[in-house]
Amino acid sequence: MEVKILDETYRVLDALNNITLADSFLINKTGTGNGEAKLYVGNFSDNISSFFNTFVGEYNSFFLKRDFLDFLENAKKEFKEPSSIYYGKKTENGVKLIKDITNSLPEKWDDLYSLISTYPEKLEFTFYRSNVKPPRVYINSDSIYYKNLREIGIPNISYISILKLSRISDGKIYYYFKPIVNYSNEIVKDQPLTSIEKQEIEKIELSDQSESKKNQLTKARVGQGKYREKLLEDMPYCPFTKINDERLLIASHIKPWAVSKDNEKIDPNNGFSLSPTYDALFDKGLITFENNGRLVVSEFITPMNQKRLGIYTGMNTDINRFINEKREYYLSYHRINVYNGVEKFTE
Repeated sequence: MEVKILDETYRVLDALNNITLADSFLINKTGTGNGEAKLYVGNFSDNISSFFNTFVGEYNSFFLKRDFLDFLENAKKEFKEPSSIYYGKKTENGVKLIKDITNSLPEKWDDLYSLISTYPEKLEFTFYRSNVKPPRVYINSDSIYYKNLREIGIPNISYISILKLSRISDGKIYYYFKPIVNYSNEIVKDQPLTSIEKQEIEKIELSDQSESKKNQLTKARVGQGKYREKLLEDMPYCPFTKINDERLLIASHIKPWAVSKDNEKIDPNNGFSLSPTYDALFDKGLITFENNGRLVVSEFITPMNQKRLGIYTGMNTDINRFINEKREYYLSYHRINVYNGVEKFTE
């Protein structure tokens, strides 16, 4: 598989997906851990060793400015209206302290966006393996762009995917790092009203949030059971597997629940009925759909794994029979903001 990135053409050799950025860099923002700068990429294995060419020397790599800016746009809500308290390290009178930085996040977003907007389109850097005893494998870099990667992340929603590429012109190996935001739908996607749902509502009622916020969240949680029921009535099977057993289907939001308006959270048009594997691919932005139902598959799924899954870009599924005008609206959001591919959708 070949991809064109800016003015260069590359062959895709391998991919490493959904490395948790928050766990690696931003633990200190939530007040625990050491906030270390190195990035944990997995435990040592033949696959990890092969991906990084047995970890010899430094590695040529790059970010794209557009990916940084897209990340900031997708994380803007959490920067501007933080849902948690965040902590960071600050030095005062030569002493390093852990301080509440929540109120500074809106301004930090503005500063980061302004800074990164001045950068060139391709942000080249080198990285190396950190000297940490196996089995855990870490990488690190002295680049300012790598430092920026640490600064833009938000715990629980921040991830990195890496493509291993061979440049067609000379065979040189590069690693393309792409930061992504993933607002997981796990808390709401699968269960109708159950004892678990009731426990969630009870937690909301016992929380310190305002009464209006409690009412808002409770209504949203209660609505998920009805959302799932109506979605399964409209779309009673998975278009990939044709499974129609409700116990094996997930009511998968198209526009993620966390960034949807209240009416969108419970709109059955904002969803597809998918088997777990395809729900995971859709939720992580590794697949999306055009309005005519044709499948789009991310380059971050290697050709071998695409073959194993039986999927490819341009593949026809009968999901098109379920795509109406409202779902076209939600799919547009998914293509632009959730899909994790090299090529960026603009509508």
